[in-house]
Amino acid sequence: MQIGVEQARVVGSLIEKRLTTPQQYPLTLNALVLACNQTSNRAPVVDYDESVVESALSQLKDQRLVRFVLPSHGRSVVRYRQVLDEVLGIDDRLLALLAVLLLRGPQTVGELRTRTERMVDFEDLGSVEHDLELMASLSDGLVQRLERRPGQKEERWAQLLAVEHDASTGQVPGPEPMFAPMGEEADAVPSATGPVPLPAGSLAELRDEVTALRSEVEGLRTELIELRASLGG
Repeated sequence: MQIGVEQARVVGSLIEKRLTTPQQYPLTLNALVLACNQTSNRAPVVDYDESVVESALSQLKDQRLVRFVLPSHGRSVVRYRQVLDEVLGIDDRLLALLAVLLLRGPQTVGELRTRTERMVDFEDLGSVEHDLELMASLSDGLVQRLERRPGQKEERWAQLLAVEHDASTGQVPGPEPMFAPMGEEADAVPSATGPVPLPAGSLAELRDEVTALRSEVEGLRTELIELRASLGG
């Protein structure tokens, strides 16, 4: 099974919203466009218009990975839901891992645990790695472990549904960094005595908190738009 980059962003967004804001799911086209274009929890950030998302939905429907939900029970517009979990026979934990990989590219086990916290609960890093290995062992081969690149301390995992390769190196593009290298952060803080380095652990925690807050704001924005639409605003 292989899907395109736009389809990956659309189906990944549908999975994320199903697990994080089930009260707003299935999504309208407008809500799905906003989800695809979020500036938080996305790498790279995109600017899709409705035509791009509609085209991706049509292709995903042809592959039986999404369903169109016709208006009913007071709803006036078509909504969309993913059925990737049904097609692949995977549970919410595997689905959450796959969604984050689709939305943010290759990541380490630690990054995946942090970035799936709002969707599912993993007891520890070992449980994340166990589920990744399970997906890698499936006949469809949904994910794969990547070799360390020079300078990298940890192995990363990548999804195989929509893999983009670097034409010059043949490698999968790297993930969005959770935080900038220490040198860059230190240079951003002027000091009469030179750069003042920040503790790496504290910086990472602050970055994670900001990411979580941005995600919550995006969710509230989507809910507000949905409410206005339901009120005819």
